[in-house]
Amino acid sequence: DAADLEPLKLNPALMSAPHTTPAAAARWPCLRGSFFARRHIRGRAVIQLNITQEGERSMELSYAIARYEQALELLPVRWQQLARRLPDWRKAQAEEFRLRTGRPMTVVTCEGEILVSDELPRALVTQSDLEQLCDMVTGYSRYAVSETLSKGYLIGRGGFRVGVCGTAVLRDGVNTNLRDISSVTVRISRQVRGTAEPLLTELWGPEGFRSTLLLAPPGAGKTTLLRDMICALSDGSETRPACRVGVVDERGELAAMYRGVPQLEVGTHTDVLDACPKAMGITMLLRAANPQIIAVDEITAEEDLRAMLAAANCGVKLLATIHAADREELERKALFARLLELQVFQRLVTITVEDGRRICRTETL
Repeated sequence: DAADLEPLKLNPALMSAPHTTPAAAARWPCLRGSFFARRHIRGRAVIQLNITQEGERSMELSYAIARYEQALELLPVRWQQLARRLPDWRKAQAEEFRLRTGRPMTVVTCEGEILVSDELPRALVTQSDLEQLCDMVTGYSRYAVSETLSKGYLIGRGGFRVGVCGTAVLRDGVNTNLRDISSVTVRISRQVRGTAEPLLTELWGPEGFRSTLLLAPPGAGKTTLLRDMICALSDGSETRPACRVGVVDERGELAAMYRGVPQLEVGTHTDVLDACPKAMGITMLLRAANPQIIAVDEITAEEDLRAMLAAANCGVKLLATIHAADREELERKALFARLLELQVFQRLVTITVEDGRRICRTETL
């Protein structure tokens, strides 16, 4: 009901949307749309944010294209050449390169998977292509990255996550490596800044940051929002002090560390534990880094919950994501129902995608 809504005052700088002229919006469908925030006076919702699949107010097209060009350098030369032929508007849309043995290479966009080339006869990906790609990403030293490869991914220069499928090599029931690689996914990660600020206005109280859980189905932008929140909390603002943030980046998707250097911005006062299990990393950060806030991506196991409860009992605030469509689904999961009961988190942010728009709804737990 419009009578129940009261507009929020936002920083005009955050509302600017470069390249959103009608002509640009028509050409870049993934980058068009609007952004707004509103406060709900009654009910559980505290603030609602409407962000298009652009997230993207703060992301210049030149940057989006540059990240595409940087990611394609991980590909074998013949696939680099084909990928470079895509028009710039497609490059700006691209989210992933997908290479599967015996099939044409595709590019994932917000509209689905498209062929990287329409030329006939179709060029097909070979297993040799995939082996070459993995060698290039690892610097021809797969042994040095065997731990992450055994988990199905690699991190390339520039912070690009490379998902790998093949035949698992098991020892005592534990996967130790992958052989006979059958497919590879190169995720074209991009930094989106500014999306966290309106949320932090609501999540920051007189006592500081309130522990927050980000809830969404796969592909709704949890990790992107989490990274921007980490950066904003770490750097502070004119109205918020900077915080010491500890990040347990188990799968390398938040900071995308490459030889000890974060390839994605995570803030000035942020300490990152890379490729470390979350439960172990939370304990290590408590002992070694004296964090004010600990952030993790995708909590899934009971030991993660126990570690977070211990951190909360030490006075540390928490920021985490979890897969679930809504609060009702979350409460049906026994482990997380227990977490809600223990009140480890004070705020819940639910992200949904509706008509191509990302909607963030915040409520008090």
